[in-house]
Amino acid sequence: MAAEIQPQPQARKPCLLSKIEAFQDVVSSAVIIPKEDGVISVSEDRTIRVWLKRDSGQYWPSVHHTMSSPSSCMSFNPETRRLSVGMDTGSICEFILSEDYNKMTPARTYQAHQGRVTVVLFVLEMEWLLSTSQDKNFTWHCSESGQQLGTYRTAAWVSGLQFDVETRHAFVGDQSGQVTILKLEQDNCSLVTTFKGHTGNVTALCWDPAQRVLFSGSSDHSIIMWDIGGRKGTAIELQGHNDRIQGLCYASHTRQLISCSSDGGIVIWNMDVTRQEQPTREAHTRTHSIVTSARRDVVFPSIHHQATAAAPPPPPLAVCNI
Repeated sequence: MAAEIQPQPQARKPCLLSKIEAFQDVVSSAVIIPKEDGVISVSEDRTIRVWLKRDSGQYWPSVHHTMSSPSSCMSFNPETRRLSVGMDTGSICEFILSEDYNKMTPARTYQAHQGRVTVVLFVLEMEWLLSTSQDKNFTWHCSESGQQLGTYRTAAWVSGLQFDVETRHAFVGDQSGQVTILKLEQDNCSLVTTFKGHTGNVTALCWDPAQRVLFSGSSDHSIIMWDIGGRKGTAIELQGHNDRIQGLCYASHTRQLISCSSDGGIVIWNMDVTRQEQPTREAHTRTHSIVTSARRDVVFPSIHHQATAAAPPPPPLAVCNI
């Protein structure tokens, strides 16, 4: 494992545009509505809210919906305005938002899991709804019929999920620190490979389909960039956080990775630079076509921002318009 290097904060900092402070409990997930001055949030206080920016510059809820149990995660597709919300009970509730985002209509409920839903992901191209849970099951449903198409049992409960439409590969990160690649078909899946580079739980995954690179964040404070498309087993370790990684988001047009951690830190990484390779270490794999080994670099962030708080900061709400 590469030694942890603590970078010095640089002068460049992101500018705070707005802050929404109206929650009674932890915000489970939030997303910016593309081409709109709006945000959708789900919270442990059982609310789903759609926030639109008013002429005053403040965000006010145009939709305020209370669920029967806490919401744990969500997926929003702007093309269809379909909102899929994972619940603490294991179900997934689907809604359709109106064109003006002032109304939300229930569409379907999936009885997907027996435990808290950890990740939900809607894939428009396949009309699939992918989900993971603390019940250690990864499932996918047909969003047109509502029928469950398949399920895969993981070694530990899953906390990260990404999907590549072109190859139909699902990337599953779990609490054992392992990342599993599955090949999905209409009604079955096959194990492609597994690899492990973190010493802690995998807490977040982010996939770049253009460069065919997977980013994984962990409770061990590190991020690893896995070069899946290069087929040479290259892995780059990013060290810049002092606490558990909470979220990852990649801006493909600028080749920048945005990461946030539970200490309130936000880091922006410039990934469009040349790396210097470090000694090779082996990764666990069943096939050499995807990953055979992992060469580690330590990378410095291009921007580092630390949020301030009077008390120990809660997990940050990272909303990135990319």
